[in-house]
Amino acid sequence: MGSDIFGMIFYTILVLGGLIFVHELGHHLAAKISGIRVERFSIGYPPRAFGYKWGETDYCISWVPLGGYCKMAGMIDESLDPEGVKGEPWEFMSKPIPIKMFTLFAGPFANFVVAVLLFSSVPFFYGTPVLDAEGNTLFDEANRIGLVMPEEPAFEAGLLPGDEVVSIDGVQINKWDEMRGHIYNRPEETAVFGIKRGNDLFTKEIIIAAKPDESGNIRGAIGILPDFIYEKADFVTSVEQGFRDTYGYGALMLNTIKNLVVGQESMKNLGGPIIIAKYTNDFRKSGGRYFLFFIAFLSLNLGLLNLLPMPVLDGGHLVILSLEGIFRKELPIKAKLVIQQIGMAILLVLIVVIFYNDIMRVAS
Repeated sequence: MGSDIFGMIFYTILVLGGLIFVHELGHHLAAKISGIRVERFSIGYPPRAFGYKWGETDYCISWVPLGGYCKMAGMIDESLDPEGVKGEPWEFMSKPIPIKMFTLFAGPFANFVVAVLLFSSVPFFYGTPVLDAEGNTLFDEANRIGLVMPEEPAFEAGLLPGDEVVSIDGVQINKWDEMRGHIYNRPEETAVFGIKRGNDLFTKEIIIAAKPDESGNIRGAIGILPDFIYEKADFVTSVEQGFRDTYGYGALMLNTIKNLVVGQESMKNLGGPIIIAKYTNDFRKSGGRYFLFFIAFLSLNLGLLNLLPMPVLDGGHLVILSLEGIFRKELPIKAKLVIQQIGMAILLVLIVVIFYNDIMRVAS
């Protein structure tokens, strides 16, 4: 148990820290290209632990691991420091609006690039499911599990990819369709599954969930998928699939955000670091294919969330710059400070809500 918790913390810091590093590196490189001084590039949030100053930039590691920032000279950001704006030519505020926008967008763009690369790597290294003439996905007819879905009954029972279901309530199972028939017809019932893992045989008692199928009929389900037959894709096909997945899942995320705003989606569904840590651990155990896919999805999520038109986030800064460009007039520094303070207050409320949701979901 202790080693599992340590692994969960380690991989969460590695994944989230890596994606945030990529995001801030995007800002950093864009700022350097644009002639904007970067005062500090930090992995983690203050207080500062250790680092090295190279040129005008303090490259450091800070004590709070799940985060990071790129502090540009002369920018009104979450530091809320108006004294940092002095009108020097190397400051953010002294640059033309297109340069400012380029620097701000570079962070989310870096996350989008990572998402495309990781989505592309899945079909290239692991392959795509093979379809039959009717467009159905082919899978190994054996009763071997290919994927265990997080938070579903099979996952809660401790089943893993590669496990074989050899019996249900003492009835021998030889093929996947036999097992599916047993499960489909027993929603909300308890069944004893005989499991073979390597050379070990054991049983697991699982309460079969009730789920609607494509026709709306209620069927039993435990949250497992078969061992699909995969065929590796070539480089061009993989990249095309990477762009398609990035676009498709990006559209899905934006639709979810829209539903949250208009009230069609509950705020209770928002998840934060605790849920991300749990999913990171779950998908890591599901194998390289699903772990890569999850990291790609997370990177895309990080990029899109940072583009939301909310003060403090990159999207909020971009909205202000757009308005300044339209009206050809720069907002006073005091006004920007007030906007940032409002944004910080909203963000803190959201953080409290998200952490509350995380705790409730983990506890339930």
